[in-house]
Amino acid sequence: MTPDRTKTALIYDEEMTKYKLLWVDPACKIEVPERLTVSYEALMRTGLASRCVSVPVREATDEDILLVHSKTNPYMTLEDLQVFTLQYGDVYFHPNIYHCAKLASGATLQLVDSVMTGKVRNGMALVRILIVDWDVHHGQGVQYCFEEDPSVLYFSWHRYEHQKFWPNLRESDYDNVGKAEGAGFNINVPWNKIGLENSDYLSVFLHMLLPVAYEFCPELVLVCAGFDTAIGDPEGEMHATPDVFAHLTHLLMNLADGKVCAVLEGGYNLKSLPQSVCETIQTLLGDPLPRPANLKNPCKSALESLHCVRAAHRKYWSCLQHAADLPSDDLSTKRVKLAEEENPVEKTEEKTEAEELVWPDPPKRISPNVRTAVVVPEGVTCPEGCQRFSPAKDLNPGLIKQLQESSGTNPDDTDALTTLSGLISLMDQMEKNEIRSGLALVPDVSMAMNRIFRHAASSSSNRMLIVLLGDDEKAKSCLTENGKTMFVQFSKKNLEAEMSKYYIPICLKKGCSDAPGLIYAVLCLLLPLGYEFDPDLVLLVRTSDCGASENTWHQILSLLQGLAQGHTLVLMQESEQSSVASTVSSLLGTPAPSLGLSQPWAQTTWRPWRNSDLSCKRTGSYYKQQFPKTVVMSADTLSRESKKIHSHSILHKIIS
Repeated sequence: MTPDRTKTALIYDEEMTKYKLLWVDPACKIEVPERLTVSYEALMRTGLASRCVSVPVREATDEDILLVHSKTNPYMTLEDLQVFTLQYGDVYFHPNIYHCAKLASGATLQLVDSVMTGKVRNGMALVRILIVDWDVHHGQGVQYCFEEDPSVLYFSWHRYEHQKFWPNLRESDYDNVGKAEGAGFNINVPWNKIGLENSDYLSVFLHMLLPVAYEFCPELVLVCAGFDTAIGDPEGEMHATPDVFAHLTHLLMNLADGKVCAVLEGGYNLKSLPQSVCETIQTLLGDPLPRPANLKNPCKSALESLHCVRAAHRKYWSCLQHAADLPSDDLSTKRVKLAEEENPVEKTEEKTEAEELVWPDPPKRISPNVRTAVVVPEGVTCPEGCQRFSPAKDLNPGLIKQLQESSGTNPDDTDALTTLSGLISLMDQMEKNEIRSGLALVPDVSMAMNRIFRHAASSSSNRMLIVLLGDDEKAKSCLTENGKTMFVQFSKKNLEAEMSKYYIPICLKKGCSDAPGLIYAVLCLLLPLGYEFDPDLVLLVRTSDCGASENTWHQILSLLQGLAQGHTLVLMQESEQSSVASTVSSLLGTPAPSLGLSQPWAQTTWRPWRNSDLSCKRTGSYYKQQFPKTVVMSADTLSRESKKIHSHSILHKIIS
């Protein structure tokens, strides 16, 4: 591994700012060089540019370009360019277009080469590539290039509005899934209304893109990072705040061993554009994520699109085999003619309001002085970069007495008391944001969890999400219903009879050894719950016999660090010393290894998940907005009920 292998590449060239409109065209007035300059200035001002590896730009060769384009006249006069432009909508050409196009293409290829050769972590023949296009316009050109290619999974969400938004193509709708061998590898999520928010974006990632992406198992992730989907943009007219792109980027970084290349595309609001760029770069650099902002009920239109996309792809992906059928009634994704009903005056007023939107600056993402601290016995090897944590030599008598009473620890067992005392002190420093994450080896995870529950309940008002992998039934004994603690347990025991509002057991017949089932449950249930609950601390615990593979364990650990600004405390049994080094590496930011699940997931693998559908339905009795009826009932019933449901939440489990 080279010294730069853990860093993030940044490619910028001032030559790209020389491309500008040379005549008057109202449709293209938002395409200004300042889009690039304000973004780069923001990276310089915040110090983010200096933390990246600067990679020089190269021009794409003719051979590179001819892979997807044909040769035409390389030179036109200004008058010729203006006439040629009139053949197309919302586009203009500049005399140096060929030079800039070669630079843009070459820069992208240079970035991919740097990532794949190990010069940098994110930013060899490839077998599988995932392209994620979150630009507000459909990338029909990319779709046409790869719609018959099963080695490229293309995902695009885009303004569609029943085929009324540019490029006004029928091929942009949800049921265009690819052709021939590429069927199922083209995913279109049509947005049929403007004003979509953070919850809408996260719902589609968690319930559609990520389950399929994990099954596809890409070796490289390319992001068409168009920030015209951010708030205030005159093209997108969406309400998603810049911080949501930090979370979307983090979720993608758990794929392909962290090999992610983001390429700037759209973005025309000179405030939200640089903010979104900075949020994305900070995440690629490994900074703690911001608390999820403005999460509420995904809108009905977004949920209808999501439901239709899942149904259209159900026969191609095992992870979607329980998706509901398409409703018999027409949903909003069907082509409808609304032009006669539109009031041009009202539409103008809506656009004016969108342009006048005001939103706060994203909060500063402050990294604690200590990234990861560990409470482990002497002699246990830990990776470079973590800090061994020890409580004060003179233990607080009051704390010692509390520990003895609450845990039943022998007063002469100084090792156990020291470990528990260190655990409490570590938790306190994480609460003060002096330490970002931690790991502790303890003699008894049940006792340690019990102690943490009691300490959290008595010392602060912070919210804690506990995630337990294993069949331990004693750990939940001290849970309360005060809303400060949510406990999600994955096991092979059926504990649904004990479910409460804040205790959610997920039964997998094969237990945590069922990697596909476990990851799917994490994506579609645990993470939505976590985002909605918005904890201050995540406590992740595994029993020594939970059965989860090391790769699955690291994936879950990495995904959960998107919550609570990365404040994650891991508890493991003392007998698991061999797993300490790799677990600490994950806490330090090492990309989670791929699960290697590219082969079709067997149908039997997913049968246990139907049992956890019951958990979801039971959870719906406590979280009626989070799990509305439309996501747990049959397709026919969904068809009838979809018109009645007006409130939804990110905690959707889209199942039949």
